[in-house]
Amino acid sequence: MKQDPKSLMCGIVGYIGKRDAATVLLNGLKRLEYRGYDSAGIAVLNGALSVIKQKGSVGALERAVADSSGLLKGGTIGIGHTRWATHGDPSDRNAHPHLNAAGDIALIHNGIIENHTALRQELSSQGYTFLSDTDTEVLVHLIDRIWNEERHLTLEGVVRRALHYIEGAYGICVISSREPETLIVARMGSPLVLGIGEQEYFIASDAAPIIEYTKKVIYLADGEMAVMNREGFAVKTDKNEEAEKNVTELDFKLEEIEKGGFEHFMLKEIFEQPSVMQDVMRGRIHLEDNTLHLGGVKDHLEKLRKAKRIIICACGTSWHAGLIGEYLIEEFARIPVEVDYASEFRYRTPIISPDDVVMVISQSGETADTLAALRMAKEKGALVMGICNVVGSTIARETTCGMYTHAGPEIGVASTKAFTAQVIVLYMLALALSIGRTIKDEEIALYLKELSEAPQKAASIIAQHADIRAIAKVYKDARNFLYLGRGFNFPVALEGALKLKEISYIHAEGYPAAEMKHGPIALIDKDMPVIFIATRDSTYTKILSNIEEVRTRKGKIIAIATEGDQEISNLADHVIYIPYAAAPVTPLLTVIPLQLLSYYIATERGCNVDRPRNLAKSVTVE
Repeated sequence: MKQDPKSLMCGIVGYIGKRDAATVLLNGLKRLEYRGYDSAGIAVLNGALSVIKQKGSVGALERAVADSSGLLKGGTIGIGHTRWATHGDPSDRNAHPHLNAAGDIALIHNGIIENHTALRQELSSQGYTFLSDTDTEVLVHLIDRIWNEERHLTLEGVVRRALHYIEGAYGICVISSREPETLIVARMGSPLVLGIGEQEYFIASDAAPIIEYTKKVIYLADGEMAVMNREGFAVKTDKNEEAEKNVTELDFKLEEIEKGGFEHFMLKEIFEQPSVMQDVMRGRIHLEDNTLHLGGVKDHLEKLRKAKRIIICACGTSWHAGLIGEYLIEEFARIPVEVDYASEFRYRTPIISPDDVVMVISQSGETADTLAALRMAKEKGALVMGICNVVGSTIARETTCGMYTHAGPEIGVASTKAFTAQVIVLYMLALALSIGRTIKDEEIALYLKELSEAPQKAASIIAQHADIRAIAKVYKDARNFLYLGRGFNFPVALEGALKLKEISYIHAEGYPAAEMKHGPIALIDKDMPVIFIATRDSTYTKILSNIEEVRTRKGKIIAIATEGDQEISNLADHVIYIPYAAAPVTPLLTVIPLQLLSYYIATERGCNVDRPRNLAKSVTVE
């Protein structure tokens, strides 16, 4: 399936209960703003089916609701949506919800209907008129046609029948004035969470809009529908079979998805990293006897230790964490590791055997490419392990074993604390795989102690944020950056470059430092800032040589160096110091100044840090 990843930026909210629906929906849409969008709308049943939608922000939609002379007043059932344009430009008419011709069915949709062109042609030939350019409008007209032809069906039955005609990915909510006490939702590839209150129910793309009202949730799986009324709810498959679902208790608090006085979620999440590091290790590392307790994989540790090969599949920032995982596992456990882009993995007919372990990493646990890799690996008989942040996510449910990162909700689109949490999980796993095999007990004790000290050291780096901001002001107008690192810090160079690209829109590239002279050195002149990760480790003298090469060519040098290193201050234009740490721990520290530098360059340039253009928090379609 070839689909546009922008579609997943959309946000869904639905409500049925006793509260004012418009208020609940608008609050929920605000909590989903981090996903990115260009238009928004809501539909409420209050006798009639009333809709307000328009291009622009949720704030603009809120003002339109306030100016509507009480159009939505009194309604206690409704649906709301934020859209990122895929089919059709950002406009009022392309915004969701979409209505049938009679105006008595409203539908919102995340995902892409791949066969929408054929369905549109068929419906047009039958007299249906389309008012938008979207693929979504096809589905609401299809529901209308089926219901007009088979009037004995309920709204649930009509939606189920319509979905059998659909090819592609979807998360939908449907309401109708023909059946005003029912809210229908369905999922295929686009996440939906059902919140359970007292005679009230909430639906959303993720838990952020729900946590304010209830902590009890159900995560819908692909091919499932939920039917809600004020008396209760039922979850069924698309074949009309009852689906047994477990109620999950959300493990975060409302204040965790609020800015807490910070200007942006990204800055808040960078500053949270010391406490997040402690949370990831809590209950897993026992320094008193130098042991690890990894409950999510304990029943499979022996098979993991005996793996012929470990294949790590991930995308974006998680892929960079996976590269560090490769270094850690091979260094500690001496098990061969390959790291694949999940988006390429299943298209290159990889050789996978039952002796392999496939490890998938995803912050959201819903990344479509990573899920596709997971499912292929399972089909070929490999043990599949997951590392993700979201409890109850699809990856958490479908993997054989795994570990949660416990990073808490990450709202900023550019991942920060999720990255460091993933690296810590991979570090602990690498040590667990080495115990009794490849590393002596005293080495285990040393590496656990080093890891346990990382939160305090990270806090000392964050305390330098004002100095890092001053450096950002110097380079905010640069057009290109080069990031160079070696060993454990080569993936950090890649991650630093990605952060800068994501939020400041400055072109940046990461390379192994030794590769600079194999091409990139041609780019270096007085206008090229080059960031070196130059900590005191076995590659330090080689890095100094690379710095001299850039200095000779008048490049501007920013160095991330170990405290007390005076030699490098004579070579670099700017130095950001980090506390000393053993080489395998340094990625947890060296990445923080790169995150802060990217953040401050972006804010100096006036960029929308939390919602960078064209990007999504969780890519849930391929």
